[in-house]
Amino acid sequence: MNIQILAVGKIKDKYMAEGIEEYLKRLVPYARVSVHQVNDEKIPDNASPAEEASVLEQEGARLEKLINPDAYLIALAIGGKLLSSPELASHLEQLATAGKSRVAFLIGGSLGLSPRLLARADMLLSFSPLTFPHQLFRLLLLEQLYRSFKIIRGEPYHK
Repeated sequence: MNIQILAVGKIKDKYMAEGIEEYLKRLVPYARVSVHQVNDEKIPDNASPAEEASVLEQEGARLEKLINPDAYLIALAIGGKLLSSPELASHLEQLATAGKSRVAFLIGGSLGLSPRLLARADMLLSFSPLTFPHQLFRLLLLEQLYRSFKIIRGEPYHK
């Protein structure tokens, strides 16, 4: 399986970057995983709805350029479907069985993802009704992908 993680914003904290690299290494036996990031837009304090919409569209346009046209697109969104770890594993396994070996996960910036990208997605996925910083969320996503592949293969995963 080929997995792209397309995210708005850069990883700034060394400990987060190290955690991300660790899970990328752990995923090597299971899938080809690549992480691509685009710059986030500066959002003025007290931004108007029009300014926020402009930010979402600019960030969305950057992400859109990175999406493989053959990819099954999963947008991470608070209002998306909540899945357990076994359910996520099952969904990834079903995609592979159906011949959808390219999967792209979209992680938005502080305002989320543009309406155009949300509409284009094949699936909206939520990890929680809570809001997470994009740096931490990238690490959480990689950990859940690793956990999913361990579940799919029936391999133990320490708890």
